[in-house]
Amino acid sequence: MLNFLLAVVFTVSLYLIMRAFPKYKVQPFHAVFFNYYSCVLMGLMLMPNRQQYFSTDWGATPTLLTLALGAMFVVVFALIGITTTKVGVTAASLAGNMSLVIPVLFGLFVFKNNNKDFTFLNYLGLLLALVALALSTLKKNGNAESVKTGAVLFLPVILFFASGTNNTLINYTSSTFYQPSESSLFTAIACTGAILIGNSYLLVRVLFFGEKVQWQSVVGGLILGFPNFLSFYFLLGALSDFGNSAAFVFPIYNVLSMLTSAFMAWILFKETLEPLNKVGLALAVAAIFLISYQEIMSVF
Repeated sequence: MLNFLLAVVFTVSLYLIMRAFPKYKVQPFHAVFFNYYSCVLMGLMLMPNRQQYFSTDWGATPTLLTLALGAMFVVVFALIGITTTKVGVTAASLAGNMSLVIPVLFGLFVFKNNNKDFTFLNYLGLLLALVALALSTLKKNGNAESVKTGAVLFLPVILFFASGTNNTLINYTSSTFYQPSESSLFTAIACTGAILIGNSYLLVRVLFFGEKVQWQSVVGGLILGFPNFLSFYFLLGALSDFGNSAAFVFPIYNVLSMLTSAFMAWILFKETLEPLNKVGLALAVAAIFLISYQEIMSVF
């Protein structure tokens, strides 16, 4: 359970740091690229045997798949940025959080790695989690919801599938090719893939399009990398603790992260919730209980 709680703590820290970026004139897109250097460094620091990383067979299928997963990290982050800019924060947040349904369904019906028999109440909890996530992210633009037309409407759909695919691949790759004790190795290799594709893209932008990189973005990215790595590291530990049951771990992880983020944003940034947001948070608590009531009852 400790891995679960730490995953939530560092995920919330990640959001809070990014929330502070505008204050320090940090370009989020650039910071994302540089944060993976800190991720690899943290992976090496937490790795029981660092020689594992340096002696990795970089041409082996598991390694190539893990590097490709790192590339997905960058793609998802980029899609979040583009969707936020073109469609809005609400659409981006909604698409990213609702994507949890993809690893859950794969865990239940494809990988069949759920560590318990799901009952009607568990499935009801999954449904309530989606509703809660949706209500918790709804914001109004003036007196009416913002309306977008044209091709940009597909951006949230693409983000939904990209984020869900990313989470599914994390669960599949880590559980299939790595031992639980190798979570730091897995994360370091995945982040190496993110460095390769992210910085290749940034180099092209700098050399051929005259894009400027500010030192604030470099420093912000390096700071961002520590909670980013640790959130992923402890999430892998939580998956391992619960038999790689994505159907159990991901809904609770997402909902708890949103609840804690909302509370900390209220404390630190004085952000307020609309009535529908409060209903969403209440449903989130109900969803957590329904999804995990067997585990909760077993304690008593």
